Amino acid sequence: MVKIGVLVSGGGTNLQKLIDAQAAGTLKNGEISVVISSKDGVFALERAKKAGIEALALCRKDYPDVDIYSAALIDALKKRGIDLVVLAGFLTITGENFVRAFPNRILNIHPALLPSFGGKGYYGLHVHEAVLARGVKLTGATAHFVNEICDGGPIILQKAVEVKEGDTPEVLQKRVMEEAEWQILPQAVSLFCEGRLTVENNIVHIREAGEVKKRGGKIE
Repeated sequence: MVKIGVLVSGGGTNLQKLIDAQAAGTLKNGEISVVISSKDGVFALERAKKAGIEALALCRKDYPDVDIYSAALIDALKKRGIDLVVLAGFLTITGENFVRAFPNRILNIHPALLPSFGGKGYYGLHVHEAVLARGVKLTGATAHFVNEICDGGPIILQKAVEVKEGDTPEVLQKRVMEEAEWQILPQAVSLFCEGRLTVENNIVHIREAGEVKKRGGKIE
């Protein structure tokens, strides 16, 4: 069973979809072991507690710099034997030491079709504001592994969403969450936990379930 640690900073709607998938049995071979927030008092922690999952706050403001904060996160996750780290609305920057500690084992959901509308400054409503300002007709969400480049890690899954006439950033944000983020994040996490993902030359390959069984479910 793959032990999952979920990092959050706010309400935890993406976290809830992971909790729901776990309860429904569609998050295969994985279990959420801990939820860690970068802020105190966020509702995501209440969601975790309600589901019987360990919940704790490691507040960014309590640490003098990014690397020291990242080291605290690494320590908390490794003490709990976490195999996969999921960033579910985690709005705190981490250092390269964090990425090195979990190579191809940190998974993020981004509210656009990367590599478009990604990188520094593209988070939350800013992404949807930029999409509308550019006038693109399709946007969506991307589940990807995290590397040292902001939003530059290997892409696991993507799902497109229509941009409609008269959309506001808030309306578009809700549609992207409902039609894309909430669907592909649990799928990507389950694929990892089933051992169906491999990364070669920054490209993710997804094996058929039967092929994994033949190879003993090894994650490469």
